[in-house]
Amino acid sequence: MNINKGFKSAFKEESFYRVFLMSLLITGLGYGIYKGLIDNYMAELVRMGEFDRGLTEFFREIPGLLLIFILALFYTFSAEKMYKMGAIIMLAGMGMLSVVPATKVLVTIAVFIYSLGEHIQLGMKNTLSIEYARENQSGRALGYQNAIYQIGTLAGFLIIIVTFSMVESSRYYRPFFLISTVIMGIGAMYAFRIGGSSSTDKTKSRFYFKKKYTKYYMLEVFYGARKQVFFTFGPYVLILFYKANAATISFLFALSAITCFFCAPMVGRIIDKVGYKLVMVMDTLILLIVCFFYGFAHHLFPMQVAFVICCINYILDSVISLASMASNVYVQDISDNAEEVRATISTGISVNHLITILIALFGGLIWQKLGIETLFVISGILGLCNSAYAATIDAKKDREIK
Repeated sequence: MNINKGFKSAFKEESFYRVFLMSLLITGLGYGIYKGLIDNYMAELVRMGEFDRGLTEFFREIPGLLLIFILALFYTFSAEKMYKMGAIIMLAGMGMLSVVPATKVLVTIAVFIYSLGEHIQLGMKNTLSIEYARENQSGRALGYQNAIYQIGTLAGFLIIIVTFSMVESSRYYRPFFLISTVIMGIGAMYAFRIGGSSSTDKTKSRFYFKKKYTKYYMLEVFYGARKQVFFTFGPYVLILFYKANAATISFLFALSAITCFFCAPMVGRIIDKVGYKLVMVMDTLILLIVCFFYGFAHHLFPMQVAFVICCINYILDSVISLASMASNVYVQDISDNAEEVRATISTGISVNHLITILIALFGGLIWQKLGIETLFVISGILGLCNSAYAATIDAKKDREIK
């Protein structure tokens, strides 16, 4: 009952937030099953090493870079239509993954297609959350959106934990990708129940940069780079270096999802209360600790202890990553209208991927040649750059820039 009141206090009653959140919940379930298996599937069946994994991630992230061009092509589409398009493309990619042979090329293509839909939805779900939010409640709305998705993801992880704790056979990977496909199909059905059409200025392309958002674009570059290290190589370190199996990885992801579920609304409230600037600056203090132990724990502790420490730090990184919501609130604060927020967030995702794809491509090579220590030192440095740049934000001045 309190949760329902929380939703009502964060979202406009007349909006389509209920069916929107339901689509996120179901899509999160499908993603949880996929994410709980994909790293082990690539390592064990597809036989991808450190560099191969980075190369696959390079192609997985290309849709993020292409997003501004995709949105420019469909600039007359509302956020609702783009969200639905993303759902269909995600469904196609997951379906392909469930049927193609376990070869590096075909699996990479399937992951690319799924990622294309995922990236289209990424900017739209943030945009819709802000658009459906009540006045001065954008942080909370984004927090609830994140929490709902985490619940679905958690359920997916739990399914993998239970199943792969009882069986170790690789025969179960692709059947579970098929189950994820079915679930994604249901999520797409809910996405198509989202009514309304957010206002869109059909005389303007979404493919644009505005000078006043320069700091936002730079923050996206720094955040994308440091995020990519953990997203791609965090689980792979545990699999290749510490020999974690699919059940263990899914259990870690589940703990991360539970933690983020409780922390996401809290972080959203903190952003609304103390301001996005302070949140963006302070999260790096935790990040430095996370990067240090992830890269050097095996030098300081026995391997089993080091493994547990790395798992704890992976969860901590997931929590501090929630602070990225602050940049979306910053965009809303200095924007002139909702269409500008939508276009800028989507453009920011592509700017983010300018550096992300390079980290994905060269991160595996850095690990292979210089060790995981160097990889996570770089991540910590990028985090410091992010905080230093966030400290220069002055919303009043930025709002006045044309």
